[in-house]
Amino acid sequence: MHPVLSVVIPMYNEEDVLPLLVDRLRPVLEQLDATYEVLAVDDGSTDLTPAILQRMHREWDRLRVVRLRANAGHQAAISAGLQRARGDFIVTIDADLQDPPEVIAQMLAKARGEGVDVVYGVRNDRSTDSWFKRTTARTFYTTIRTISGSEAISDAGDFRLMSRATVDAINDLPEHNRVLRFIVPALGFPSDVVEYRRDERAAGASKYPFFKMLKLSLDAVTGFSMAPLRLATFLGLGGGVLAVLLALYAIVAGVSGHTVAGWTSTVLIVSSVGAAQLLCLGLLGEYIGRMYTQMQGRPTYFIAYDSLTATKGRHGPTDTPLPPDARLVAGTHPPVARTPDSRYAPDESVPAPSVPSELLEASEPLAPSVPASAARVRRDEEAHAGELLDR
Repeated sequence: MHPVLSVVIPMYNEEDVLPLLVDRLRPVLEQLDATYEVLAVDDGSTDLTPAILQRMHREWDRLRVVRLRANAGHQAAISAGLQRARGDFIVTIDADLQDPPEVIAQMLAKARGEGVDVVYGVRNDRSTDSWFKRTTARTFYTTIRTISGSEAISDAGDFRLMSRATVDAINDLPEHNRVLRFIVPALGFPSDVVEYRRDERAAGASKYPFFKMLKLSLDAVTGFSMAPLRLATFLGLGGGVLAVLLALYAIVAGVSGHTVAGWTSTVLIVSSVGAAQLLCLGLLGEYIGRMYTQMQGRPTYFIAYDSLTATKGRHGPTDTPLPPDARLVAGTHPPVARTPDSRYAPDESVPAPSVPSELLEASEPLAPSVPASAARVRRDEEAHAGELLDR
């Protein structure tokens, strides 16, 4: 039986913080009115993290340990956990306790109560972060939203709750070097937020130094925007305009005799060839951008509900959950009063046919066909009406 909630935690050299994490996370999950599992994804740790996880696994049967063969990175570890999570709802959270596990209960309640697919954990207080980190993060998110049109929330990291439909959509994406904090908003699934205060790291050192943050930024820019490729196109167009203006100036200066011999032809050749090269490079970038977008393989739409695959009275495992106001589900809607249908009422003006006595004496009397067909039609209509109510 698969659990209702899966908690995915990427880990890399977290031996110092692991006991603190379990002491805070386990009571929160035990108090939930839902079955759960915890996926600890060991991203090739070189300290005692694997040994501690195995010991905790023996003491806590809900803890699953997934170990990668080599260090693949934070986002890859989260993706590995999403591939193996079995829950109807999946939470991703870091092990450093900067994101409080107690917020998970609020996320699950909001996802169930409001029928949304994604609940983002948004930091309303980042005073524990340095001024440099806060400023660069805000600038980075603003730049990404500008060049890609993404609706990513500035103060939302990788602490979020996702429905099974969202995780299945992410797992179907073929692209590598994912940046989930931008992929999830790009899907466009219904979402909401839960605010919290970001705490200081409980123990250990940060696993995101400056160069890893820079690599994450480059992956985000190249993964969600063709602006770098189109830069050559814009430069080519601007260079072409400048080449035309410079050519007009060179011609006028040459005719008026304010230039030395050969200057006009040299300026015309250099400006026109440079503009043509930039323009051709921009056109190549446009075609490469189309190939790049095609290779990403992101679907243009996602099915939220299909009556053919959904079970009667319920949404399927990958369907968008119903909002709380949609109470017309099997077993909860009130009975519908039905009025008699005159099409199937007996016509009293027509006398009933006489039945031969030998048929009355038969051991297996024949059932009249007309009432049986009428009852069958009535059952079909009732089933169809029930399906409409279940939707």
